[in-house]
Amino acid sequence: MPSQILPITQRPSELLILEASPPTSVLIKPEIDHDDLNTSLIISSQFDDDNKSVDVKPLLSRASSYSSTSSANGNSYQHRRRRSASDNSLASLSDGSGGGGGSRRRSFSKGVGHAAAETFLITRLSLKLLRYLGVGYRWIMRFLALGCYALLLMPGFIQVGYYYFFSSQVRRGIVYGDQPRNRLDLYLPKTSDGPKPIVAFVTGGAWIIGYKAWGSLLGQQLSERGIIVACIDYRNFPQGTIKDMVTDASQGISFVCNNASKFGGDPERIYLMGQSAGAHIAACALLEQAIKEAGEGESTTWSVSQIKAYLGLSGGYNLFDLIDHFHSRGLYRSIFLSIMDGEQSLRLYSPEVLVQDPNFKNAVSLLPPIILFHGTGDYSIPADASKNFANTLQRVGGKAESILYEGKTHTDLFLQDPMRGGRDDMFEDLLAIIHDGDGESLAKDAVAPPRRRLVPEFMIKLAHSVSPF
Repeated sequence: MPSQILPITQRPSELLILEASPPTSVLIKPEIDHDDLNTSLIISSQFDDDNKSVDVKPLLSRASSYSSTSSANGNSYQHRRRRSASDNSLASLSDGSGGGGGSRRRSFSKGVGHAAAETFLITRLSLKLLRYLGVGYRWIMRFLALGCYALLLMPGFIQVGYYYFFSSQVRRGIVYGDQPRNRLDLYLPKTSDGPKPIVAFVTGGAWIIGYKAWGSLLGQQLSERGIIVACIDYRNFPQGTIKDMVTDASQGISFVCNNASKFGGDPERIYLMGQSAGAHIAACALLEQAIKEAGEGESTTWSVSQIKAYLGLSGGYNLFDLIDHFHSRGLYRSIFLSIMDGEQSLRLYSPEVLVQDPNFKNAVSLLPPIILFHGTGDYSIPADASKNFANTLQRVGGKAESILYEGKTHTDLFLQDPMRGGRDDMFEDLLAIIHDGDGESLAKDAVAPPRRRLVPEFMIKLAHSVSPF
């Protein structure tokens, strides 16, 4: 789901908001138990208490989500249960059976039950957000526009939602850490003829409403072209600040890097990608890791050398340049500074600023190639954010380029164009980068049938015209 920015009410301590969210070189399961409603709750809600005790059954053995305050016997029992479930799940993924057999035998009633639980939770979270909003003219107009936008694209949302909840190729709610939001979704190709490239994707959401399911359309499209996608969830504000978000994203990336082969991925072809606020968080995690590796004696669980390229979509990388822009669009300065751990932290979480620090010259040299996608018609996060970051990286010796799409808005590249079907310039550029050097995959891409249209053209055009993003 794309992100947006809406105005804020007078209660900054409780506020929840929605993100609106010359050029460089323009180039071109095993899943959790669906019967465990507590598990569904903890995965979906960023507002639930961090200390809430739940019984979560993870996918892989590296995951750990039980409380350290549990009794020794209880921990031992939970650990044995979780390890057993994880080992069984790993076996089913590694032998290629994860998408068939048991998953296909899953009863329709279980799928409906899980879909209903997730839908209820998303609705409940939306109502919680509405509780914090004012009822002024500006709010009313934005919500009317948002409602119209969602209604016009509803045929596409329904189809993508059905795929997300019921496809045997989707593994939802895989545990990668010990925080309530430390979950990711895996989108697996139907074929298992050798290791596949992997995209670790961090979704957007104005640092407040990010959720792993927002990447389901991208996950579906890339998995159809033989690419594994891991959509990483993370704590949102006010459950956590930017420091927690970057920590979660880094832990999710570590999980993907260290377990790639266990779900059919190629450890030599891992790509890090983020959209909107997720692009900012992923870039911060990547640069933070590079700084650690360039320093002395810091222990790390993954390396930037494991990332083949960073792909940023409609992101912002210099908070000093964006704070006034966000304020004018309703993400008020006081709230934004709360999300970013105060004004003193803006530099720390501005990748464009950090790479210019001479002290981090060695860290910049460790960074993988960085490709930034942006639409020139994006008024949620201006395209200059990507152009300037790419220019800065080139100036300090980094490998970077920006790819700009004339007239495209914040949501065109991520929602409207994919739902339009047929040829999608950004998607084709993305495939060319990921499949670079893989002649067989490039040949398949060249003859692949046009992607199916999900929404009639007139509805997409209307959605474009009324979009509040």
